[in-house]
Amino acid sequence: MVLFKTSFALEFLCITARALVHPLATQPFSTWMADSIIARGQGHNLDSSGKPTVSYEHGVFHQALRALYASTGDAKYYDYLKSGIDNVVFSTGALASAYNQSLHSLDDLRIGPSFIYLYQSTNDTKYLQAAQTFRIHIDGQPRNTQGGFWHRGTKYFEQSWLDGLYMAQPFYALYARDIEANNATAFADIEHQFSLIYSKTFENTTKLLRHGYFDLNSPSTYTPPIWADSITGSCPHVWDRAQGWYSMALADLLVGPDALPNGTSAYNTLLQQFQQLIPAIAANADPVTGGWWIVLTAVGRTGNYIESSGTSMFVYSLLKAVTSGRVSDPDNVIRNAAIKAYDWLVSNVISVNDDNTLNMDKIVIVGSLDQDGSFEYYTKQKINLNDLKGTAAFVLASLEYEKL
Repeated sequence: MVLFKTSFALEFLCITARALVHPLATQPFSTWMADSIIARGQGHNLDSSGKPTVSYEHGVFHQALRALYASTGDAKYYDYLKSGIDNVVFSTGALASAYNQSLHSLDDLRIGPSFIYLYQSTNDTKYLQAAQTFRIHIDGQPRNTQGGFWHRGTKYFEQSWLDGLYMAQPFYALYARDIEANNATAFADIEHQFSLIYSKTFENTTKLLRHGYFDLNSPSTYTPPIWADSITGSCPHVWDRAQGWYSMALADLLVGPDALPNGTSAYNTLLQQFQQLIPAIAANADPVTGGWWIVLTAVGRTGNYIESSGTSMFVYSLLKAVTSGRVSDPDNVIRNAAIKAYDWLVSNVISVNDDNTLNMDKIVIVGSLDQDGSFEYYTKQKINLNDLKGTAAFVLASLEYEKL
């Protein structure tokens, strides 16, 4: 049961000063939700049977743990991150068998920034060796005729998805910056990945990006998927979480400890995209709830609904954009959109259990381009409770909210 129902006046949503703790909370939601995730044993690089797993969902929570440790100094967040990574990185630097490089899955690379982080904090070369394994993965990733990464080399032939930019590029950029001493060739490649998918998936009505595209110039042995537009190769819809992944990738590569070097061409290109997308994201928020529809190209259509993981990702991205000054917001339109959405999350999808842990609801379990890419596909996927794709994003959004 949701325990945070509220009817705050609009004027309260638009005030310029906020307390560290949300008015409906007894403690900061960032640490409260993170502690709840830890209490459930999630995000520790173990699957439900206790076996090691290399999972992008865990990588999102790793990012939240690093940020929590930096903001609170509480060693439990660092320790949980380190022990989780140690579940998949052996003392020799070898990775657990759960990682299969031959699959060429960009999703696996999401935990890569933690390898570099732990190498820099411990000087233990096993983490460097793990990072080197992922760097080799990037070198071997299949590409389309224009140099864009396939999302997965053994299944999604010639397909590039927005998701992959969040999964792979932050690790690629951090490795190029810190391990390869500002590898300009890698930075140029990162810039190309963002420029290519942006040009291929831009949707004129929402000014947002569709989920992905198929390279129509691919060899004839690869049949275009049913969803591929005959002219552009793009899928038809803007899916909220795919756009959320992409906006978070931009935010992290422009602001904070993993950012690209300021002034590089890659940085400037990503900044231009960020400055275009952030106002568009704010403009596409539902005016009633403040949240974002799961299919943003079909707002209000029967079956569509406000989805919580994408909404959390957008709150994070919008607040990071304006508090860092990377995106101008003189009238607080973007800031207020993020606050309204955050209040919707707290009031509608967050609840407290008897043991004082938090739940989060209305998290769609999956979204893929392995089927027909239709509105019905996205809206009929199962809703999950306490899925890390939503709860970890909520921690990140809360951290940004609590800086206001």
